[in-house]
Amino acid sequence: MGLLDSLKAKLAPAKDKVSGLAQQHEEKIDHGLDKAAKLVDEKTKGKYSAKIESGTGKAKHALDRIAHKDGGPKGEGPTPPPAA
Repeated sequence: MGLLDSLKAKLAPAKDKVSGLAQQHEEKIDHGLDKAAKLVDEKTKGKYSAKIESGTGKAKHALDRIAHKDGGPKGEGPTPPPAA
């Protein structure tokens, strides 16, 4: 067992716990991301609106992947590979 395999095995329980918490509190996290994005956009007077919107979208996408990686309440599982 290599170092990377050992590290993955040790981090697996933490990953599962994070996934469960993200699934449980997804709406609160989503709301917090929106609130933070709005505050930053106001503080920068709209100068970086496009970048803030892009970053917020990427964060929400990552949250969705973490929260629903195992077919959570939305019934989504891992995305199947495209047909050849």
